Amino acid sequence: QGVALGAYIDGFEVVNRRFAGGAFDWLTPFSVFCGLALIAAYALLGCTWLIMKTEGRLQQQMHDLGRPLIFVVLAVTGIVSLWTPLAHPDIAERWFSLPNLFWFMPVPVLVLLCTWALLRAVANNANYSPFLLTLALIFLGYSGLGISLWPNVIPPSISIWEASAPPQSQGFMLVGALFIIPFILMYTAWSYYVFRGKVTVDDGYH
Repeated sequence: QGVALGAYIDGFEVVNRRFAGGAFDWLTPFSVFCGLALIAAYALLGCTWLIMKTEGRLQQQMHDLGRPLIFVVLAVTGIVSLWTPLAHPDIAERWFSLPNLFWFMPVPVLVLLCTWALLRAVANNANYSPFLLTLALIFLGYSGLGISLWPNVIPPSISIWEASAPPQSQGFMLVGALFIIPFILMYTAWSYYVFRGKVTVDDGYH
């Protein structure tokens, strides 16, 4: 997923609305690093999930592991955040030109605040806030991605409107989405309800 995301950020060579690149255009140092960065993010997400869902020795091990993982995620996030505008001048112009700089500054500031709060939560052996703060960090990361690429859904130059399906097709898909999304939400809510609380040594399958 991370490699695919890195390749997506790098963009696709399109000529006359057709892909004109090579079979291995996706394999670049940037895309590989994005793959490693996403592994670190998933590791932190899993670590904080176990903090929330377990107790005792395993939970303490995850608290101990959480702190170095937070610094790793912060480091790779910073590297990707610098690498992206350095490799793509149009993204650099979007982020660092005025007045955009002032509009987008809350994103990195919130990343630092969430990281600080996450470190405190892990140090204080909190149960639920580490996972929620990790979700917030991931959300902020994807917010930065959206800011960098919008409105190009196929980087570097094909916008969401140019790539969209005809209105008739969108209307057909909307009907299906309106039908299926409530079931997905209900199933997800029910699964969270069933597996609520912490897993203890006495739990098991029946």
